[in-house]
Amino acid sequence: MLAAAILQEFLDPARVWKILLIGLGGTLLVGWVWSLSLARHLRLLRELRYGWAQVGDALEERLTLTNQASFPATWVEIEDHSTLPGYRASLATITDSHSVNTLTTGGVCQRRGLYLLGGTRLLTGDPLGIFTVTMDDPASRTLLVLPPVIPLPEILLTPGGYLGEGRPRERAREETVHAISIREYRPGDALRHIHWPSTAKFDRLITRQFESHPASDRWILLDLNQHVQAGTGADSTTEHAIILSASLIDRELRNRQAVGLAINGAPPRWLPASRNEPQRWQLLHALALAEPGMCSLKDFLLHGSQSLGRHASLVIISASTETDWLQALAALLWRGISPTVLLLDAASFGKSGSSLPLCQELQRLGVACQIIPRDLLDRPEAHPGHSGRWEWQQSRITGKVTTLQRPEQTEWHRLT
Repeated sequence: MLAAAILQEFLDPARVWKILLIGLGGTLLVGWVWSLSLARHLRLLRELRYGWAQVGDALEERLTLTNQASFPATWVEIEDHSTLPGYRASLATITDSHSVNTLTTGGVCQRRGLYLLGGTRLLTGDPLGIFTVTMDDPASRTLLVLPPVIPLPEILLTPGGYLGEGRPRERAREETVHAISIREYRPGDALRHIHWPSTAKFDRLITRQFESHPASDRWILLDLNQHVQAGTGADSTTEHAIILSASLIDRELRNRQAVGLAINGAPPRWLPASRNEPQRWQLLHALALAEPGMCSLKDFLLHGSQSLGRHASLVIISASTETDWLQALAALLWRGISPTVLLLDAASFGKSGSSLPLCQELQRLGVACQIIPRDLLDRPEAHPGHSGRWEWQQSRITGKVTTLQRPEQTEWHRLT
């Protein structure tokens, strides 16, 4: 339009073309200065309230848009490039000159895994949209979404060890190196069991109390061979097996049981057994990133079984209906390993075949076996993921609102 007005003024000079040239030129100049000012003085800050979450947890993010320019931003588009499924912080807004606009976005973590929150693209410009300002910020933050941990019904696991698992018993004939408590010294207690720091503190002899059986490691073996899986997405044997593994790990660690994890996935992983709190984080982290692989359960047992200590307790979680891996399992029995097999009922996930023949064959070998139905982890009371959620209750009489639940972590963390 400006070029046409210049041409008309050159060919046929008239007042109307001068007015049009001044109007168009002024509009372009004002739009350019407006956009340049926003490009120099408009800033966006993204802050995340939580650094990790579980499936089902709420996610909250705060976006602070600061405009220090002398011109208002009449339109601002924020494009979010996060990889978290089902979550986008993209939005459109406006902001006045010399002002701060704070926005809050939220979502729900739908799938386990490691994701990126960010980067961000901010689009703005003059009110007429003649000039567009694009600002890209590659800053991002990783968000680890752990698999849910749910309360389990009674699932009996075959204990390992020489004497079997049981409650502590004083002066047992066999004791471990794991002290579970302290008590006053009694005649007949071994002097090597005296706890000298506590003796000095209480000014009397204090002795350590040990477990009454050798501490056997508990190993969770998760079979993620992709050829035996059934179902899709969250409604699959893969996800149910991971939830079952995470829930068993949580239960055993709460019982002060040393737990190790073996994942027959891509890639295969062996995590040594331990009973401390960092072990919980390490095992759940591995489960969050676990994916199905090509290795069969038979080959996995043959090549990785040397990592299992003698007299360990092994829990195999699988959706397999084949019997080709039973020979490798029998070799573990000869080594004194005590296995328990939890078979996910593949038929309930839409796969042909039944887990019952395999379970019966395992029982003939003297191996404890349980078939885990599909609805075991879909019970109404199994609702994991309440972190980041607010819950209120309003009194019917006074109308006063009280907080029933608030997020445990309320500080904000900048995306870096």
